[in-house]
Amino acid sequence: MSGALYKQMMRVNLKGFLNYAFGSAFYIFLMFWLYPGIAKNTEALDDIVATMPEGVGRAFSLNGFDSAEAFISGEYYGLILVLILAIVSVQLSTQLMARMIDRGSIAYLLSTPTTRVRIALTQACVLVSGLLLILGATTLAGFAGKAWLLGDRYAFDGGRFVLLNAAAFLMFFAVAGIAFLVSAASSDEKRALGLSGAIVFGFYSLDLLGKLGDGIAWMRGLSIFSLYRPGDIVGGEAFPALGFALLAAIGLASFGAAILVFKRRDLPL
Repeated sequence: MSGALYKQMMRVNLKGFLNYAFGSAFYIFLMFWLYPGIAKNTEALDDIVATMPEGVGRAFSLNGFDSAEAFISGEYYGLILVLILAIVSVQLSTQLMARMIDRGSIAYLLSTPTTRVRIALTQACVLVSGLLLILGATTLAGFAGKAWLLGDRYAFDGGRFVLLNAAAFLMFFAVAGIAFLVSAASSDEKRALGLSGAIVFGFYSLDLLGKLGDGIAWMRGLSIFSLYRPGDIVGGEAFPALGFALLAAIGLASFGAAILVFKRRDLPL
């Protein structure tokens, strides 16, 4: 990895990272602020959820309201955070690779004594650092919200909350790796953005549709989002070691393939 390039790219992208990190932290803090009011009506809300079709509850991770992390997993980790991090992964991977190739900026980097492997590895590290920063801020804001707004009055499992954030990081480590691979193989910024976006949101759509009914549940098997199960985590299911391992393997394989593709491909210099 190139330390100088990493510092420069982090400096260039830091404002965007901080905007997403602040937005995510603010939203989850808002969830903790809302929960005491929700907790007063948990039975009524649980009854409403129970009347919904089972597939709707699965699709949007509606896991009840008996604990703060159950409420947050459905309201935030099941949908909004997924969309935020999907956008970050697709946009940032395109900016870090395809845009630089498309605009010829990569030629300046290659004119320095830096190998293609180091350039691609550095850009991958910037992307992963952005995800870590966003989810780190989200985790800290969650614990701050619990301490300030909930205290010891409401059920909250800190270990499960940490696992929720670990699951989200690994999910989008894999997603970012796939988007980075597409970007490393592309010479056109718009094409890379469109293709990686179609792949990521296609996977998400397959998972969402597969949750809606048993007859089409097979669709989930075609999507990596089937490995992301916040509802199971807050429900006290077994530690999702296999899912975590598969997501990590997909991410590492995708980033590794992206570096190899970038090393061997012809570039429009």
